[in-house]
Amino acid sequence: MEKKVRDLEKQLDFADTYQNRVNLADAYLENKDYQNAIKHYQEALDGNFQNDFYVIKNMIEAYYNLGDYKSVIEYGAQIKSHSEFKKSRTQFLYGLALEEEGNLDDAEENLKAIDIRFSFYNERLVYANFLLKHNKKEEAKEILGSL
Repeated sequence: MEKKVRDLEKQLDFADTYQNRVNLADAYLENKDYQNAIKHYQEALDGNFQNDFYVIKNMIEAYYNLGDYKSVIEYGAQIKSHSEFKKSRTQFLYGLALEEEGNLDDAEENLKAIDIRFSFYNERLVYANFLLKHNKKEEAKEILGSL
């Protein structure tokens, strides 16, 4: 993995393009080097691609893993009207960040979107735990019964 990062760094040094920067940021994200991933994603967004769903989605993933829930919410708000946001892992992380920041109604609304039968098993388990934590036992039981 380190070799891949080094090769992509060299590629970016040779040609500082949007795609080379995103490729390097992706490698950092894959390597769980969230700080460097965010740095390069932000630089990629500075150009003409300020509303790039793919980059923002990956930034949300990195910020969530760093526990920076305010940034998750900030960037999530920028892309939540995008069609790919709906029923995605990104929406799920956005919902979890909203919960961490105490916005329980919006958190539940975003987590509930993941409650799709025969998919998102881990996320649905987390959603069921969310419901249990907030004394919604019947709804949680219904989800757990369908897993």
